[in-house]
Amino acid sequence: MSGLFTWLPDLLLAAMLVGLGWATVSSTDLRRSVALFIAFGLLLSIAWARLRAPDLALAEAALGAGLSGALLLAALRDEPPAGAVPEGLPRWLRTLVDLLAASLALALAWVLWETLSEPAPARLGEAALSALERSGVSNPVTAVLLNYRAYDTLLELVVVLTAVLGVVTLGRERPGYRRAGPVLYSLVRWLVPLLILAAGYLLWIGAQAPGGAFQAGATLAAASVMLRLSGIDSAGLPNGLAGRLVLRVTLSAGVGLFLLVGLGVMGTGRGFLHYPPAWSGGLILLIETAATLAIAAALALAFRGGRPAGWEADDPDHSPRERRP
Repeated sequence: MSGLFTWLPDLLLAAMLVGLGWATVSSTDLRRSVALFIAFGLLLSIAWARLRAPDLALAEAALGAGLSGALLLAALRDEPPAGAVPEGLPRWLRTLVDLLAASLALALAWVLWETLSEPAPARLGEAALSALERSGVSNPVTAVLLNYRAYDTLLELVVVLTAVLGVVTLGRERPGYRRAGPVLYSLVRWLVPLLILAAGYLLWIGAQAPGGAFQAGATLAAASVMLRLSGIDSAGLPNGLAGRLVLRVTLSAGVGLFLLVGLGVMGTGRGFLHYPPAWSGGLILLIETAATLAIAAALALAFRGGRPAGWEADDPDHSPRERRP
């Protein structure tokens, strides 16, 4: 009986996740779907915490629920007010998608069952922990992402940079929001410095505890989003060469510094991104600092929805693009 009470919260959490996921994709109201999606992300972060994966819980809360929700709400800003939702897919195609999704769920369930029924295999976690002393950090997640599998993280930053290039091709940024009232304005002025400090803490502590570049970058981007929502940042970036260069260098710093470190290590006779043990900690911190700034700039730019003011030196008109009717 005690075992049932132990598993009951997890069963309820799993049922709520399935229910929220179904409600999110089945709702015909876009704004309601976005609100349910944000709630789903927050609940999923609790699930990751229950699975003792605090790094994933932080990333899901910051990226999956917070900034993704803000991006979806910003996209809805360009949509017309509440009204009829355009006709979706044909009924036969929706049925086919449902069948494919059900088949995928059954396949995943079968893979999980087969995995659990097999004898305990050799786990990569044990190998990662055995080499932790030579990685330069004491957090095994950071060791995997920035040392053992640094290629994967480099490619993830390339994907982020590619997404930024897609954003700037959309045109000029969305118009800024009007200045918030005194209560929200004062709250934002208090919260933004705290978010910046929290981002610095997550970056620094990532070598020893849950945290790192992605969590820190998302937190730093949240400060930019709050400034934008409150109307404090309605004018966009400063016009002129300095603002433009700083933004472009920041966006490319994650990938650029990663490559420079990898090539520099090759110059010492080692493999690409095979750090010398004595330098590993400092090099990882250097890469994560650049990645944090690049991720924050990319997410903030995505929320703006296009090129910010001052992006192009030869563009005489730095005003934001007009909203669609």
